[in-house]
Amino acid sequence: MEPPGRESPGTGATAPLRRCLLGPTRLAVTPLGLGLAALGRPAYITLGRDEDFGDDRSVSTMRSRTWAVLDAAWAAGVRYLDTARSYGRAEEFLAGWLRERGITPGAATIGSKWGYAYVGDWRLDAARHEIKELSATQFRRQLDQSRALLGEHLSLYQIHSATVESGVLDDRGVLDLLRELRAEGVAVGVSTTGPRQADTIERVIETGLFDTVQSTWNLLERSAGAALARAHEAGMGVIVKEGVANGRLTARAAPAALAAAARERDVTPDALALAAVLAQPWAGVVLSGAASVEQLRSNLSAAEAGWDAELDERLAGLAEDPETYWSTRGALSWS
Repeated sequence: MEPPGRESPGTGATAPLRRCLLGPTRLAVTPLGLGLAALGRPAYITLGRDEDFGDDRSVSTMRSRTWAVLDAAWAAGVRYLDTARSYGRAEEFLAGWLRERGITPGAATIGSKWGYAYVGDWRLDAARHEIKELSATQFRRQLDQSRALLGEHLSLYQIHSATVESGVLDDRGVLDLLRELRAEGVAVGVSTTGPRQADTIERVIETGLFDTVQSTWNLLERSAGAALARAHEAGMGVIVKEGVANGRLTARAAPAALAAAARERDVTPDALALAAVLAQPWAGVVLSGAASVEQLRSNLSAAEAGWDAELDERLAGLAEDPETYWSTRGALSWS
């Protein structure tokens, strides 16, 4: 494998990922990025974690797994890495990897998020795994924690799962703190959640403050598409999460139509699902949430899987009502 810092695609990639700029941020990213939600904590809502991780979810084992996936992503040319305060030890694992591999600030674009705190105590059976608090006090506390780990590597700081109902986008204290952070050279963004993502994105655009928006869009949940197009037109960078719907669009649970289309094209269902996201003209970075090197390589093959109008029409029927989609997501068990 090529040492970190090279621009070679390295082992497991067929072509280097092209570099591009994310919206107005001037941050260099790649069309496919890596999100660490599934890697930084023992439990998450991705399907098949028992098979992926087994019984050994000690801190040392999870760190080693995270570093292996990060190594593979770097070798494949991935240069956007996404984490959050609530992803267990993900920021810590990422910081250690950056330090151990000698990666200098700016060589990769690192985005993190504030607003949720991890409270799972490294237990699979925790009554609660994270608690949400979108306050100015939480912002100050978590920014200090993120900076203590990531230092100058922190390129983008995002509100975690903002909604219109939360009021955070109208909280003058929070917005003023975000403006101060932006003035210091750190880009600021918002991630969205729930069946009213489009409303949240429209409010984000209205503020005129944010550099990026990160939202869920996939073959099952397309409701934010038009709003994301408007965000892109307004000059914002768009990051797409949950492109395989927490495992529902992988070989483990793919709808029959997606599985059949993938077989015909000799690709995996997850690659075809992510290819659909990559085909959206407003998508700046599409995140892989891979929990293993094998899953990462399957996800990254989306860059060459291809997407066309025939596929779009054929698989349009997979789209669910947003309320149904988010209700199903909310019922997924932490495992």
